[in-house]
Amino acid sequence: MEYLKIIAFTHQQIDLKALGKLVICEQTLDDRLRNIQSELGIKEIFYVGTCNRVEFIFTASATVDRAFITRFMHVLDMGLPEEYMEQFIKNVSVYEQVEAFNHLLRTSCSLESLVVGEKEILAQVRKAYEACRLAGFTGDYMRMIMDRVVKTAKEVYTHTNISRNPVSVVSLAYRKLRELNMCGNVRLLIIGAGETNMNIAQYLKKHKYSNFSVFNRTIEKAENLAKALNGTAYPLSALADYKEGFDVIITCTGATEPILTEELYTKLLNGDTAKKVIVDLAVPNDTAPEVVQNFPLHFIEVESLKEIARKNIQERYDELVHAEHIIDDNIKEFESVLRQRKIEIAMSDVPKKIKEIKHTAMNAIFADEINTMDDNSKAVLERIMDYMEKKCISVPMVMAKEILVKNS
Repeated sequence: MEYLKIIAFTHQQIDLKALGKLVICEQTLDDRLRNIQSELGIKEIFYVGTCNRVEFIFTASATVDRAFITRFMHVLDMGLPEEYMEQFIKNVSVYEQVEAFNHLLRTSCSLESLVVGEKEILAQVRKAYEACRLAGFTGDYMRMIMDRVVKTAKEVYTHTNISRNPVSVVSLAYRKLRELNMCGNVRLLIIGAGETNMNIAQYLKKHKYSNFSVFNRTIEKAENLAKALNGTAYPLSALADYKEGFDVIITCTGATEPILTEELYTKLLNGDTAKKVIVDLAVPNDTAPEVVQNFPLHFIEVESLKEIARKNIQERYDELVHAEHIIDDNIKEFESVLRQRKIEIAMSDVPKKIKEIKHTAMNAIFADEINTMDDNSKAVLERIMDYMEKKCISVPMVMAKEILVKNS
């Protein structure tokens, strides 16, 4: 794990609204990561961006000091003012080698989450890795890392109570909604058809809410979510002309600027003066501050859920200890697995070389002698050579692994 590094910006050091400025949209991610790879000599990399963290997991021989991070951020080219860049660099968390692996495991097991015990983070990390793998940004090393991440997280969620009665951001938001005692036929307007909105909408459907209108930039995704909810789908561009009214807005998009501006919200109200509900789970918020200030509404946002999350951390402290033991055991075990993999890679040419030796022996060096043999003798010799070939391939590999185990 000598070259494993992580540059992390998280809710623990950075305000969630500010953190949203570091979120990279899917359309520009590949180009930004390619620039990082070429400019900084990074072999493998993947990016994780969630509502409470932005992290870059990569391999590099360079030391990740302030100069490296500064260059990393400038090559990333997020278009941020220098004062923002300085603030982010000042509050960055850096992890290297075993400490980096430990952090990735803790993150994927939700020990570092805003709400300890929520399982969404594992799915988010896997999805982020898979996207970068398909784009060619990761290789065999990150594959092994992620295999161990998934194994460890499953053990933590299975063998501890850390995820029992989970209180994720989505479930916290849903509980807040339930406290408002809404009737089953309330008009629910959903903006964004991503994983977060899909999850909260499924909560609502499960509890017999049925009046859904779904808006999304990509109409196909809106249609998929609307179909699952027996609702109606619209392109996001049609939001300003929507006249059907609403009681609750649930919004979570990847937009970097507010979608629900004061002007748009006024149009959506269409003269309705009743108190509404907005559940805004986007980072940064999809709702402009003026809407919250100037209209009667219940406003539920990620930031407002932080205090509840802090209480849950204390309640689940004992489970953190159990989870940490599982993580430590997996780190120790993985070090041996990693050494075995290095041997496998180093010896990957052995089968090819032995096959070449066999071919040369049979078809060149001893060809004349073999040609004088009868068919039955040739068949016996062939079986002998096949047996020797298999043993010459497998025995050195087994012996190398046994030596490795004894030395460790």
